[in-house]
Parts: sequence; C-alpha cells; structure tokens
Amino acid sequence: MKDIAELRSHITDYPPQLFTALESVAEKLGKQFFLVGGTVRDWLLEITPNDLDFTVDCDAVRCCRNLIHALHGGTFVPLGTAEEDAGRVVWNGFTIDFSSYRRGAATIMEDLALRDFTLNAMALEFSSFCHRPEDLRLLDPLKGARDLENGLLRSCPNAFPNDPLRMLRGYRLWARFGFRFDGETLESVYEHVSLISGVSIERVSYEMDLIMASNRAHEVISAMAESELLFQVIPSLQDGVGMLQPASHHLDVFSHSLAALGNMEKIIANPEHFYPECNILLSEYLARPGMAEVLKWGALLHDLGKPATHTVREDKGGRITFYNHDEVGRKLVQNLGRELRWSNEKRERVASLTAMHMHPFHLCNVCRTSGLSKKACLKLARRAGDDLIGLFFLAMADSLAGKGDKKPDAMEEELGSLLCDVLDAYDRHIAPALHGPRFVTGKDLIERFSLQPGPQFSQILDLLQEAQVEGVVNNRDEALTWLKSRIESGGILK
Repeated sequence: MKDIAELRSHITDYPPQLFTALESVAEKLGKQFFLVGGTVRDWLLEITPNDLDFTVDCDAVRCCRNLIHALHGGTFVPLGTAEEDAGRVVWNGFTIDFSSYRRGAATIMEDLALRDFTLNAMALEFSSFCHRPEDLRLLDPLKGARDLENGLLRSCPNAFPNDPLRMLRGYRLWARFGFRFDGETLESVYEHVSLISGVSIERVSYEMDLIMASNRAHEVISAMAESELLFQVIPSLQDGVGMLQPASHHLDVFSHSLAALGNMEKIIANPEHFYPECNILLSEYLARPGMAEVLKWGALLHDLGKPATHTVREDKGGRITFYNHDEVGRKLVQNLGRELRWSNEKRERVASLTAMHMHPFHLCNVCRTSGLSKKACLKLARRAGDDLIGLFFLAMADSLAGKGDKKPDAMEEELGSLLCDVLDAYDRHIAPALHGPRFVTGKDLIERFSLQPGPQFSQILDLLQEAQVEGVVNNRDEALTWLKSRIESGGILK
C-alpha cells in the first residue's frame, strides 16, 4: 500500500487542465475541497481510477456547474435525492463527483463517519494535495487505512440501517478486491439483511451485475447465500435449497447451481483447457462486451425451473424428475430479468441459455448411437444463434457440477469434442445455408407455387434449408425441383 507522501504522484495521471479548473472553482466559490472515498482508497492501493470523488460543505451541484464552465466542456449528471446534494461531471473520459456533507455533518470528519465502510471513509484536503505536501495528511477518523492494509471490510456506525444497499456494496467490494467482512460487520449484515427489500431495484441490480462481472462471483454469491442476502434479492433461488436430485447429481438444486457458477468462472478463465481444439473461436466469443456476465447469470439460474417441476415418481421406484424444467426456467428467468430491469437483450440471452441448457446433453446421447448429423447441427445452431458456444460452456459447467454415481462416464470429454465437431460442421455446411442467399424465397412460394402466405412459409423454407445443409439441394434449380415434388405430393405441408 502506498505511503501518504507518495500520493501526490497521482497528479500526473490526470490532465493538468482538470486540476487547474478544480482549483479555480474552489477559489471562486471559497470552498475547501476534499478528495474522498474510492479515489483515496484506490490511490492507496496503487490504482489510478478515472473517477475523482470530492466532498464539500454544501453546494455540490453548484461546484459541478462551475467546473463545467471552467473546463469549457463536460456533461452534468444529477446524483442527489431530495435529501442529498450531489452531482457528477463527465469530461474527456473522466468522472468527477461532488457531494455535500451528508445528514447534517458540520465537518469533514463527521461526514466521513457517516459513510459505508472505513476504507471508504478517508480524505485528503485538495489544496494541500496540490500545493502543500508538507501539510498533507490522511484524514482517517475510523482507521480505514489499517483496515485497507488488512483487507477488511468494516462498516461505519449505523451504516446499514442508514442505507441497506451498503450491505450489497460490501459484497461488491469483496468481489472487486478480495476483501472480507470483519466479524462485527458480518453480524450486522445478518441482523439487517431484510432491509434490502426497501432499496430500489435499479440500485440492487447495478451492484449484482458488478458482482457477477467480477472474477470472484462464485465466492461472493456463495457468501451472500450464507447471510441470506442473496435470497432477499432473488427469493426463487431459495426454493432449491435442500431439494434432492436424481442419482446423477451429488448436490441439492441450489448447491448445484452455485457449483455451476463456480465452474463457469473456471471455464471463462481458461476455455482452452475444456475445449482445446477450438480455443481461438472461444476467445473471440468471450471478448464480446458483457458476455462473461451473461454466462455466469446463466449458470446460476439454469435450474431455476426445477423446484416448480419437482416430482417423485412412486410408479418408478421413487425416481425424482424435473420434466420441462428448462422451459419453465426460461419463463422464470424472463420474469426475473424484468424485475431486475435487465435490458431486453440480456434478459432474452440468459433466458434462452436456460431454455436450451439440456440440448448439448441430448445431442451427446444421439451421437453415441447414430453420430452427428448436419441436420442436428443446423437445428441447434438455429435455436442457439450467437450463443452456440455459450450454450456449450453452460453445459460443461452444468456437467462439472454434477458428480453423482449415475452420471454418464466421460461426459465432459464428450462435450469438449462435440462442440468442436459442431463448430466445424457449422463453418463448412451450416453458415453458408444460414447466412448466404436463400435458394428460394417467400415470393417464389407465392408466384411459382400459388401458396398463401402464413406460418407454413417459414416451415417450408426451414425444411429447404435442412436439405441444403445435407447436400440434397445445391442450387436454385435443384431447390425449386425439390420443392415442387414435395408440394405436389402434399408431404411438405403436413
């Protein structure tokens, strides 16, 4: 951790005109600016953030407006509520936040004591930081530097009752830095966990997404389950706690979902270990913005439909079944995504992965007896769309999370080779049919075959596409002849 005297070196990390503008605003308004919170914390950790957090005694929004004027540019974003005076300036890729002393604090020390965690309750006086290094000292009334050094998340007095979201923010800090709650803070989380229900869902969803996007999602989500904060945020996950599964599994439904999340993180971190023959395509897929987050949500939620479909079949010796849990899960994930205010794209992607997560296993079963057909690859590629690779990632995570006695042997090896076979077939046979010009269009069906537009059009064109992939038809003339034969026989419209 950096020494206080070395913090001034961070001045060079920012454009000179930014600090010049900040100084001019402070002088013009007669304000004493304090660098606070995450900025000071990150500098002590030798991290250079693009965010600068400032606290002033009052008139935070006015400071923002004056800073934009001094910079001759920038965008103002309101942050405060009726009880808070706070604002943000976004300028040239940097974010500068201002907040006034909170809840009646009269001094910076009182303000710092009203924050969330001690490691965020430190400050530096801005003028001394810029010009008087001999006077620079860390304002640290709650020993946050000590807790930062020890990797501890210790809450400030009454932090959680004052803002219950801070519990979730603590888990997010754990996800980002690997810090852990100290004993008293964890007890306070247990005590106040139900208060999270009073926080706006947008704030909750934002923190959850940051946790899921981190590389400690499994560790932190597991800890959230222990405190039951997770079940306050997503109550439907608790329905799987203690719910036994068939003999192919060794864990209950919820523990299995957690294990799948953990395995998904391992796959994302090292995809070539699980799919060594097609690692370039995997890296390209994972490089898409937000993809890791979608995959980890898919892993955690893939069995969300199991509790609703749980049945013990006494007619089959007490066998446990979850028939149609994938489709039920799809609907539940869509509903959850709406509650969490996910974008339409994200909601549909996670729901689609949930609905399809059994497909790679079904295809493995078919391949054991009859091999991999182009037609089967086409059907899977059609439904999976851009998430064909993600679907196999989810299947691998699901398989690794199940270690029951009745689990098929070498399941992961089968999935590993199957994805490469499917991608090879896709590249050579399916992509030209899916993305190339169609041999026949709906216009042809109307003008050449006198068919009326309707749902059957897509069915006919899909069947023709399958024939193209299988090599039955290779050009437009062959496609028209093939269609004419089947339409006249009536077989294609059945």
